[in-house]
Amino acid sequence: MKRIVFFMLLAVVVGGVSGGWCARYAVAQEKQKMLEGKREFPMTNSRRAVVNPSAWPDFTYAAERSVEAVVHVSVYQRNTFFEYFFGHPIRRYEGVQAGTGSGVILTTDGYIVTNNHVIENANEIQVTLYDKRTLPARLVGTDPATDIAVLKVEAGDLPFLPFGNSDSLRLGEWVLAIGNPYNLNSTITAGIVSAKGRKMLSPDGRYKIESFIQTDAAVNPGNSGGALVNTRGELVGINTAIASPTGSFSGYSFAVPTTIVQKVVEDIVQHGTVQRAMLGIMMTDVTDAIAGKLKLKNRDGVVVAQVIAGSVAGKAGIKQGDVITSINGVVVKNTSVVQEQMSRYRPNEQIEIVIIRDGKERHFNVVL
Repeated sequence: MKRIVFFMLLAVVVGGVSGGWCARYAVAQEKQKMLEGKREFPMTNSRRAVVNPSAWPDFTYAAERSVEAVVHVSVYQRNTFFEYFFGHPIRRYEGVQAGTGSGVILTTDGYIVTNNHVIENANEIQVTLYDKRTLPARLVGTDPATDIAVLKVEAGDLPFLPFGNSDSLRLGEWVLAIGNPYNLNSTITAGIVSAKGRKMLSPDGRYKIESFIQTDAAVNPGNSGGALVNTRGELVGINTAIASPTGSFSGYSFAVPTTIVQKVVEDIVQHGTVQRAMLGIMMTDVTDAIAGKLKLKNRDGVVVAQVIAGSVAGKAGIKQGDVITSINGVVVKNTSVVQEQMSRYRPNEQIEIVIIRDGKERHFNVVL
C-alpha cells in the first residue's frame, strides 16, 4: 500500500514538473517567435496571419536625422516709449517678443530657411538650436511671393538637412512635420501627402506663387518655417499654412515644395533677391464650359485669358485662347503647376511650351 502511494505521489510531482517545464518551454518559444517577427495571431476565419514588424512603417531614422537641423525662431520688435527727465522727454527703445516660428538649417555654416511671415517686420531675430544654444540671426533676404526668408547665424559644424526632390513625392507617401508648435520645441508629427499643387486664396491680395504640398500631418502655430521631410530624412517642403476655422490644426496643412524653396534660397544667397522669370500671360483653369467651347478632350491644362502686350509669350507667338498643356515636358493640370514651373527659371533661360490651338498641338520655344 505504501509503495502504491509513493508511486502516485511521484507521478504527481513528475507531472507537475514536466507540465511546468512544458509551460516555460512554450513561453520561451513564443518569445523567440516574437523576436524573429513571426508572432502568429488567430483570425476569425480560424486561419493564422504572420505579422512581420519590419513591414510596418518606422520613422525613427528620418526623425533622428532631421530633428537636430530644425531650429526655434524668435522675433522681436522694438517698441518706443518716452521717459521724462526734468520735464524733457527722452526716447527709449525696448525689444518685445512679437512671435515665434521654426526654421531649417541648410548648411553647416549657418544658412537657415524659414517663412517670410515669421520674421516680417522684425527688428531682431534670435535662433535657438537643438542643443539649446541661442544665437542672433541676420536676415539675408526674403521673398513674399513664396513666403520664404533666409537667415544666417555665425556658427560652424552645424547639422543640416539636404534637399530632397518634392517632384518625386507620391500621393499617400509618408512625411514628417518637424517644428516648434506652441513653443513645444522639436515636435515631430507624421502624416501622408494628401495632394500636390494646391493653391490657396491670398488674404492680403498680394501676388503669390502657390503650389503647396498638402498633408494631414499635424501643424499648428509655431510650426511655420519648419521642415517637411520624407522617410529618408530629406527636406521636401517648408511648412507654411493650415486650413482651419479656429487657427489650430483641423486636419490639413500646407508646405512650400523644395522645387520652389531651393531656387529661391539660392537666388537670395547669391544675388540678395529672387531672379524671377515672367511669361507675361493671364491664365485660368479649364472648366467644363471652356472645355466644351474649345472642344477639348479633357480638363487638363490652362487657358491663356490674356497675353500682356510686349511680353515674351506674345513675341513667341502664344495667343489668347491657347491652352497650355505642358512646360518643358511637365504636364500642366492647373494654374498652380504653371506658377511652380515658372518659379524654377531665371530671366534669359529658354523653355518649351506645348499648347492646343484649334484642336491641334503646337510647340513654342520661349526665352524668358
